[in-house]
This record gives sequence, C-alpha cells and structure tokens, in this order.
Amino acid sequence: MTYDRFETSQPAPGLTDVPPLGMDATSLARAFRHYYTHNLGRDKYCRMTHYAYEALALVVRDRLMERWKMTRYAYTDSNCRQAYYLSLEFLMGRALGNSILNLGLDDEVAKALAKICLDYEELSEAEQDAGLGNGGLGRLAACFLDSCATLQLPVQGYGIRYEYGMFRQRIKNGYQVEEPDHWLGSENRWEIERPEYIQRVKFGGRSEFYRDHDGTLRSRWVDTRDVLAVPHDVPIPGHQNGTVNTLRLWKAAATAEFDLGEFNSGDYPGSVAEKNLAEKITMVLYPNDASENGRDLRLRQQYFLASASLQDILEKWLEIKGPDLSTFAELNCFQLNDTHPSCAVAELMRLLIDEQKLGWDQAWKMTSGMMAYTNHTLLPEALEKWSVRMFEQLLPRLLEIIYEINARFLKQVAERWPGETDRLRRMSIIEEGPVPQVRMAYLAIVGSFSVNGVAELHSQLLQEGLFRDFYEMWPEKFNNKTNGVTQRRWLAWCNPELSNLLNVTIGSEWVTDLKQLEKLKPLVDDRGFQKKWQQVKYNNKQRLAELVRKDCGVDFNPNAMFDVQVKRIHEYKRQLLNILHVIHLYDRIKCGDTADWTPRCVLIGGKAAPGYAMAKAIIKLVNNVAAMVNEDPAVGELLKVAFFPNYRVSAMEVICPGTDLSEQISTAGKEASGTGNMKFMMNGALTIGTLDGANIEIREEVGEENFFLFGLTASEVEERRHDYNPAALIAAEQNLSRVMHLLCSGHFNQCEPGIFEPIIQAIYSPHDPWLVAADFSSYVDSQAQAARAYQDQQQWTRMSILNTACSGKFSTDRTMQDYNEQIWKLPRVPAQVLEEAIKPISVGD
Repeated sequence: MTYDRFETSQPAPGLTDVPPLGMDATSLARAFRHYYTHNLGRDKYCRMTHYAYEALALVVRDRLMERWKMTRYAYTDSNCRQAYYLSLEFLMGRALGNSILNLGLDDEVAKALAKICLDYEELSEAEQDAGLGNGGLGRLAACFLDSCATLQLPVQGYGIRYEYGMFRQRIKNGYQVEEPDHWLGSENRWEIERPEYIQRVKFGGRSEFYRDHDGTLRSRWVDTRDVLAVPHDVPIPGHQNGTVNTLRLWKAAATAEFDLGEFNSGDYPGSVAEKNLAEKITMVLYPNDASENGRDLRLRQQYFLASASLQDILEKWLEIKGPDLSTFAELNCFQLNDTHPSCAVAELMRLLIDEQKLGWDQAWKMTSGMMAYTNHTLLPEALEKWSVRMFEQLLPRLLEIIYEINARFLKQVAERWPGETDRLRRMSIIEEGPVPQVRMAYLAIVGSFSVNGVAELHSQLLQEGLFRDFYEMWPEKFNNKTNGVTQRRWLAWCNPELSNLLNVTIGSEWVTDLKQLEKLKPLVDDRGFQKKWQQVKYNNKQRLAELVRKDCGVDFNPNAMFDVQVKRIHEYKRQLLNILHVIHLYDRIKCGDTADWTPRCVLIGGKAAPGYAMAKAIIKLVNNVAAMVNEDPAVGELLKVAFFPNYRVSAMEVICPGTDLSEQISTAGKEASGTGNMKFMMNGALTIGTLDGANIEIREEVGEENFFLFGLTASEVEERRHDYNPAALIAAEQNLSRVMHLLCSGHFNQCEPGIFEPIIQAIYSPHDPWLVAADFSSYVDSQAQAARAYQDQQQWTRMSILNTACSGKFSTDRTMQDYNEQIWKLPRVPAQVLEEAIKPISVGD
C-alpha cells in the first residue's frame, strides 16, 4: 500500500453526528446478524467460530466508536493538559471480554448470543492474544491505560504495532523452540488505521549548518533515508463511564512500495529492498541484539517510536492551536516507560530547535519540564546503551544534540563539585572507553523533571546505588510510584465466580475502588462464607487443571496445593531455586520421607529470550525433572510438575484464579516491583517470597503471618557477596547436598550427558550474583511451612480471604492517581461532559 499525506476540508456535521446505538440484547443480536451475513459474508453453514467472534467484535467496536469520538472531542474542547505514555510494549491480551465488561454489556451480550444459539465463552476463546509485549513491563502499560480511562484522565498511549510478537514458544524434547507469532495473520478488528496522521521518520544522512533569514546559525538533517510511520489506533474503554482513550501504534512503511527502475532492469530483490528495510523496524518485538544487525534494529525501533509520537503530538498542536508554543509545555507531559523511549529527550529538542526554530535555552526548559522517566530495573546491564559509532551512523543529528546536552550538564556538575573528575566520568551521558557508549538512562534522567521507581525498595535502591550521583544532585526529581494491576481484567473479568461472590457479599463498588475489598475482613472466620470461597477456588483449580492437561499433558489434582511460578525466565527470578526445591521433594519421596505429606502440583512457565542460553538451559532442566517426576509410579499423586508452554495473558487469566501458592522468589534487591505477585494476591493466592520489589509492601498490607518469607535481605545479599562460598554451603547442608548430587550425577539427563554443566557451575560459583545456594535452606523451610499450613484448610482459607481483602493498594487506579497527583497534574475530565456528548442527537443538531 502506498501512503500519501493529503489535506482535507472541515467535515460536514452530518457525516459524523449519528444517533447512539442500542445496548440491549435485541439491538446487539440484530447488529450481529448484520455483520455476520452482510459484512463477513457468512451463513448458517459456516462452522468456523472465528467469524462469529469477528462479528461480535465489530458489534462491540461500534459501541466503543461513538464514545471514543466524544472522548476526543471532550479533551480537545476543554483545552486540558494531556499526558502521553511512550512504551515499547503494551501487553494487551484479548480485547473482547474486557471491552464488553467495561461497556457494561455482559448480560446483554450473553442474552443476544443465546438468541442465536452461540456461546459467549467459546467466542471469547477464538480471539488471538495481541503480540505487543513480552512480560511485566508491557502488561503494566496495558493496566495503566485501563485505569487512566476509568479515572477519565486525558492520557494517550504510544507504542509499536509489531507484525509478529516476541515469538510463540514450543517445547520440543524439553527445549524451548521459538516460532513466529504472527498474531496479525487475520485482520485485527480492534484497530483503526489512520493514514491521515502519517509521520516521516529520518535515519542516516548528515547534519549541515546554515543561517536562517535573521542570520541565526542553525542545523538541519539532510540526505536522510526516511521511513513512514503509519498510525493504527486502538480504543481503551474506561469502566462504564463513557470514556474511551486511545492507544496509537505505529507501523513502519517505505516511502515507496518499490523501485520501478530496478524492477524493470531485472533486479527484483533490489526493487523492494527499501520496502523490506523499512518494514523490519516493526516486524518483531525485541529482535535478538546479540548481533550488530540486531542492535541496529533495536535502536531504529526506539527512535522510530519516539520520533513518530512526538511529531504526531506537535503536529496536532500546530493544527489546532497554531504556531504559538508558549503554552505547549504547560499543557503536555510525556511519561517514558523505562529506558527504551529515552531518544525522546533529544528528539523533542531537535523538533523544537530545528523545526520550530526555538533557541536552545527555551527548548531545553520546555523539554526538561515535560519529560518524566520511569525506571523498571536494578540490573545495570539492562539499562540501554548504544555505541557512539552506531548512533552517528543512524542518528547523526541526535548525537550532536546529545553531545550538547552532555556538555551543558557536565558544566553544572563541575560547578557543583569542582575538581571531582571521577564524578564527571561517572555521570557523563557519554561513557568513555574503547567503544564509547551513549547511556540512555542518563539521558532520560538529565532531560526529565521526574524520575520514579516502581516499588518502595526499588526506588530506595535507585537513590542509594544505581543513580546515587544523580540523586545527590537532584533529590527533588526522585520519587516512588508502586506498581499495580487493573482489577477489571485481573479479578472482575478473569475470575467471574469470585467476582460474583464479591458482588453479592459486599457490592460491586470494588470494581472501581479496590479498597472496598477491606469489607471482607469481618468475614474471614465466617464458616459459611469460607465454604463459598473454597468452592470458588476449587472450581477455578479445575479450570486450571483442564488447561494444564490440554497444554502440558499433565494431570493436576484440584485437591493438591497448586504451587505456581509464571513469569519471564531469568536467573534473577530464580526459577532454578524453584526446581531445586522440586528435586528436594522428589528425593524425599524416593527416600520414603512422606509422613504428613501435602500433595503438590508445581507449575512453572515463561519465555526465555532467544539469545539467553542459561535461561533456556533452566527451561530444559525444568522439563527433564518434570518428566522424571511425572513418570515415576513411586511419586504418583504426591507430586506433579509441568512447564507451561507459550505463557501469555489469556493463560494467566486462568492460572491466577486457580493458584494456591504464588512464587515470588527473586534475589533480594533485583526485582524492581513485580506485578504477577499482585494478580495472585488479588485472587486469593498466598505468597512465598523474599523481601524484594513489591513483596515487601504486599507483606506489610496482608500481615507477616499471612506471607511465607525466606531468604537474605537486599543488604545481606550485598554483604554475602564478599565471602560467598557456595561449595561450603552445599557440603554443610544435607538437603542441598543431596539435590546437587542428583543433579551432578546426571540423574535427570542420563541420555544427554553434560547438558546441565553450565547450571551446576553457576550454582557452585562464588561469583553467582543470584546466591541460589545461599537461600536454598531458608526456602525449603518456608516451603515446608506453607505445606503444613495448607493442610489446615480452614486457616488457609482465612489467609486466602485476607490476601484478597488487603489487595486494595495494588490497583493501578491508585498508581495512576499517584502519577497524576504528583507528576502529570491532569484534570479529570468531568463525567457529565462525556455523558452529555452521547445523548441522542436531534435532526436539527
């Protein structure tokens, strides 16, 4: 497809003003039949559920459209301050159920489908998960947008429309195999292409200086190879309030489909080379950066997102308000979700200086007054750094601006701390060395008025460690915003039985005010309510057991404890510690140590980055141990283990309601926050975990007696590194010694000698940064405590109810209120404005 920019006249009111659509079952059924037969061309003989799903999606989308339009009108007409959330990931999951819930159409849709003899749940299952994210970062961004719409905050998301998700994970012979996740293989009914808002993004070329009409020396970026950014808008509905916000996703396209001259000369690959190069930018989420080409593509992605988004916002301002930028900073705010969009700092400076002809000081005052940066990691190696050479080749004009930002910044540092050359070196945006690097996190800090962590411990460790120099310079910039999750998806939608029980017991206000769950506290010892709670949990466990049977081929007994760890596979998250405990339980069974045993089903799931060899080895170990355990008749129902393949949002919607014990076992001081821990807590799971990330705040809320704590603290972890001797620990600790003997003897890889040697060496290494051996004994003790507690179902249920009752703090509604009150300072667009906007329109309007 060729994209051209074109001008349009003002639309006639009659083209856009139409009466509201019916929300009753009869209207929905009529609309469904229309789309199914007249739009999709299907009839009663069609047997593919997919087309029925598409028809229902179009019916629901129509009802979002009118509210979406009026939301945009309300924000624009009120001339309010707006915020823009830039994120490389938005892990949205499925949209149908969430949209129906937030429109308040659950009952009416069910009635409408019943009229046509269709099953709502079956149609929901036909929807593909959107491949726009990988893990907690992307899911958090999706939850944030949901809460902003529910709170009626004028916030728009900006991301990338990836053609393929990260990958579809398949397990073959225990190994992770990556397959393309072409989630856009069929038309995505939840997006609207907006070619009228295409932006042009520059790469390569060079800078040249010139003097403008008044003699001012200026720079311009020339001889570039441009890529078009084509916007696709996704509606984000608030909960039953008439608000529908926008997520704008950019697709990369070539400026020309193909070179006709090359084609006619017979060079067919050459004729489409530019098209293929452009489309690579949005082809796949997180290309493997182990190669130079992979790193090049990642930087292209990050700049593409930042440039297209900022140009879009600036263009909208100029179109509506004209060239006067005097209130632009006052009415706009940009939130950078982690370090990936940090190019936005330099790009906004380029747009203001080169395109809008502002002076440096004015442009910098505006930029640094609008940018806000959220950090999501304590791992230095996870902070984005790009070689100066690569930057110079891809983004030469941006590099010039970054050099200038750095020079002016280091001058400030030198004035504050004269003669401290080490400090200058540490704080420089440009990291010197054999291969000079641009430190993108430092660029984000220098160019932002707010820098926040995502849990109390995380924010404290940023200030004391990773960003200490910057905190000493600008303590007022730094703040904490503890993460959350949206209860609409992660309780109301994914756990309908518990949701119904809550509604009957305490009312439905908790859907928009999670603190209302505290009303459950007086019921924790009510035997009648406990029995209802237990029945809901049992039914959810049956649902999870069916999913595990279908996807893993392993039978889970719903009467056993469901012990679950599902998240991205990484050494700091310590799936390895979990599987070592499984080996310990297996060893106990084989030794006959099963008195007073608690049957347990262990579920581990998550994806490893394609280039992360150790994470992939851990997946292989989990699968080999699972095969050994599940096939051993001596183990039987005492222990089952499964690795869940292709972990995704829609799977988590089944997993978290059916979980008894939530594994949050990262090395203390390494997990920024975690959000899976909150989803499990909200659904009544108990947590076993370290004092890391948001675990600390979860424990504070629910009480230490309702949390299974183990392991070293963050400060103890740092102290232990100085004299860490895992070999001595293993020799001294009988349980760990037996586990390591089984591992080292090749018991779990009898036909694959040596494959787990890297894991064994990592555990024995005195330089193991994750201190697996150090926390093993404490972990085993805490697991034993959890197993004993599970045997007393009355007490366990009491603890489960308390976890849900105390989860109110961990709603993203609270998180977004914190962001807004302390960073964005946006008005809440009055609900009556939106309600007024969707009233029926008379013929004369």
